[in-house]
Amino acid sequence: MQNTPSRTAQHVALFRALESVRRGPRLFTDPYAASSLGRGYRLAVALARRSGLANALERRIDRHWPAGPRASAVVRTRLIDDLVRDALAHDARQLVLLGAGYDSRAFRLDAARTATVFEVDHPATQAVKRTLVTTWAEAGHPHDDIRFVPADLMRQDLGEALRRAGLRDEPAVVVWEGVTNYLDEPSVHTTLTALAATTAPGSRIVFTYMDRRALDGTGGFAGVEAWAASVRAAGEPFTFGFLPGELPGYLAARGLALTLDLSARDAAERYLEPLGRHEPAAPFYRIAQAEVK
Repeated sequence: MQNTPSRTAQHVALFRALESVRRGPRLFTDPYAASSLGRGYRLAVALARRSGLANALERRIDRHWPAGPRASAVVRTRLIDDLVRDALAHDARQLVLLGAGYDSRAFRLDAARTATVFEVDHPATQAVKRTLVTTWAEAGHPHDDIRFVPADLMRQDLGEALRRAGLRDEPAVVVWEGVTNYLDEPSVHTTLTALAATTAPGSRIVFTYMDRRALDGTGGFAGVEAWAASVRAAGEPFTFGFLPGELPGYLAARGLALTLDLSARDAAERYLEPLGRHEPAAPFYRIAQAEVK
């Protein structure tokens, strides 16, 4: 497991920052994303904002990675935002950000500002995030109840860590975004089992995953190799995926009921196409939601 902040988390923050400064219709505005970036990426975003070249930079990224990691990241962000809002508008009063990275939902979603937020992450990445959160709060954007839970999910008991941090026996919405594809099967099993056992019935777990056929080469998906090579070069290779057809049974065996399963391409058709934005998003990268029974 890494002992330095995640490079792939930086890439996703870059994609959110570019979405936030692009000209024309946006899926969301994340005013915190740019501050999460290293100096080089921050400079690129600042130049894109001032020059109006964000759209051109997006197109360049998409040409370099035609499988669509950028568009996949922004449509998954918007879809998950909507799922979180819906959960918090109903029974959930707790938001768990699992593998939180540079996620800013606790600050940018109005619905999340009155929820108790638990940020669970590897200590190295979380150390950077805590500094950022302090900066955001000092800039006039405080959140009254954020609880940082440093944890290595491959070595520590998630349920125990959440209970120790004060997770209540009432519905929660859990976001596990951009993580499962970097783990192994035992870690995914342990995490989902712990969430089902720790969160109250009716809680919702939103997570992303890779179609396993993209990893073993049996799916015939174009562009997977370049995307996989880029994350491998960052020291965070793809290691795990589900077969979509097997996911309902897998979750049911762990006390969870699948309620949604869309590919990033499906999400792009929902969110980008109506805006006249025709951008590549991956059919093998998926966003799912399960409910605790």
